[in-house]
Amino acid sequence: MPDMQLLAPLLAIQLLLMIIALIDLVRRDPARVAGGKKWPWALGIVFINTLGPIVISS
Repeated sequence: MPDMQLLAPLLAIQLLLMIIALIDLVRRDPARVAGGKKWPWALGIVFINTLGPIVISS
């Protein structure tokens, strides 16, 4: 298992970027969102960011 001292900063950065992306999405006008709907983008921000590394590592 990787050393947590090496992994913790990467997890913190990933979480910070996810929060920034979600805040940006919430503040953005729906007319400026591709497709006009925010919920698919929110799902993508949360789940693709989380599931991508899990799928690759398995």
